[in-house]
Amino acid sequence: MAYSVTLNDEVAAALHSGAPLVALESTVITHGLPYPENISTALQMEAAVREGGAIPATIAIIRGQIQVGLTTDQIEYLALRPQNEIRKCSRRDLPVVLAQKLDGSTTVAGTMILAHLAGIAIFATGGIGGVHRGHPFDVSADLLELGRTPVTVVCAGAKSILDLPLTLEVLETQGVPVFGYQTDELPAFYSRSSGLPVSARLDTPMAVAQTIQARDDLGLSTGILVTVPVPAEAELPLAMAEKAIAQATREADEAGIQGAAATPWLLQRVAELTEGRSRGANQALLAHNGFVAAQIAAALRDIRLSLD
Repeated sequence: MAYSVTLNDEVAAALHSGAPLVALESTVITHGLPYPENISTALQMEAAVREGGAIPATIAIIRGQIQVGLTTDQIEYLALRPQNEIRKCSRRDLPVVLAQKLDGSTTVAGTMILAHLAGIAIFATGGIGGVHRGHPFDVSADLLELGRTPVTVVCAGAKSILDLPLTLEVLETQGVPVFGYQTDELPAFYSRSSGLPVSARLDTPMAVAQTIQARDDLGLSTGILVTVPVPAEAELPLAMAEKAIAQATREADEAGIQGAAATPWLLQRVAELTEGRSRGANQALLAHNGFVAAQIAAALRDIRLSLD
């Protein structure tokens, strides 16, 4: 049997009319932030997408049904559920969650798959997964998904708790272009710059949209990564971020925390070590990325209308 996708009325209408849409993930609700910040941040990100001129489509699986576009009640349901009762869904997890009719929140990879299935080309998130520091064989499925699913991911780079140079190497191997939005350097998630070069700099939503259309015209199936610096007023200075990340990574290694458990533990520990400043940066960049993604989605809509 083919699994159907449930669209809320607003998303269904947007797909029918060709209005710009931006997909949003749901792990930020279930595993990324504590209650009630998880609800407020999810709603702020949806509001930022609307402010940028697009319709938000937050994606999750509820009782085995793919939901594209969540209601406020559904967001609250996910936010209040115990973490161990909601499975984080990357590519490998989707079949079991659907078959067993479980609740699942979507990671970057999972959201890309379901957004593409629903016909949504643009996806906004905070930071993608990558190669873990000190564990070069621990490579996030996000990087491989970017190599095979043609969705454009707007983010603040890879989470800076990761090994950013190795993450860029894997993306290069996967054929994924990494663009800097109004920047020549890869953003470092909490900080505006990492010192690492991007594939190219794109300064406007239309320039990004034209690049997406060129990829589509070539028939390429790879994703595109658009990296947007955190707003300057919310930036965590790179030296402060690196000091906290180094300590958190050392403590994780000493405690044997690895694999899927590592990222949420490290993010929480960095928030503690920076007295919440990293979490503030995270929330600010999430909303900003949603706004930029909406502008790109609107520009892409204009291009496609001109081609009809």
